[in-house]
Amino acid sequence: MPRLRRLSGDEVIAILGRHSFRIHSQRSHVKLRRVTESGSVQVLTVPRHRELDLGTIRAIFRQASRFIPEEVLR
Repeated sequence: MPRLRRLSGDEVIAILGRHSFRIHSQRSHVKLRRVTESGSVQVLTVPRHRELDLGTIRAIFRQASRFIPEEVLR
């Protein structure tokens, strides 16, 4: 796993937006969703905080790695 830097929720949402994830719904957390060409739905949840803890960023990175190759996410 690469060394992670502190990001805001909006920065993480923007990064995932570059990989076709779109905001599906929002309360305190934002649900990002994309539908693949095969029709499967992929969902990630990101808290919309000013600064995310490194553990939270690590968990989002790990979840996103299921859908996006780790080399591309870096």
